[in-house]
Amino acid sequence: MPPKTFTLEEIRQHHDNKSCWVIIHDKVYDVTKFLDEHPGGEEVLIEQSGKDATDAFEDVGHSTDARELMKQYYIGDVAEKDKSSAPKPPKTTGSTEEPPKGY
Repeated sequence: MPPKTFTLEEIRQHHDNKSCWVIIHDKVYDVTKFLDEHPGGEEVLIEQSGKDATDAFEDVGHSTDARELMKQYYIGDVAEKDKSSAPKPPKTTGSTEEPPKGY
């Protein structure tokens, strides 16, 4: 049986501690039951819920064990039509402005 698919509209509705879904690599995870166990605190997951959390997940450098643990929270995939437009958190790698002349 193929995995269930979810639209971004559906995923966006799950953005709090009562129902917390995240997208990681176009896969949808219901991490609601994991909130209390998350080593980084539930706030981190809630902040990323209802949207694509791939960059935030990868930036932390999760362990192989964490990646294995994720499998039990997998509930489906992002709908094909929404994969490329999944909202991602803004990058905060620094300013894109050029320094003032003379530096």
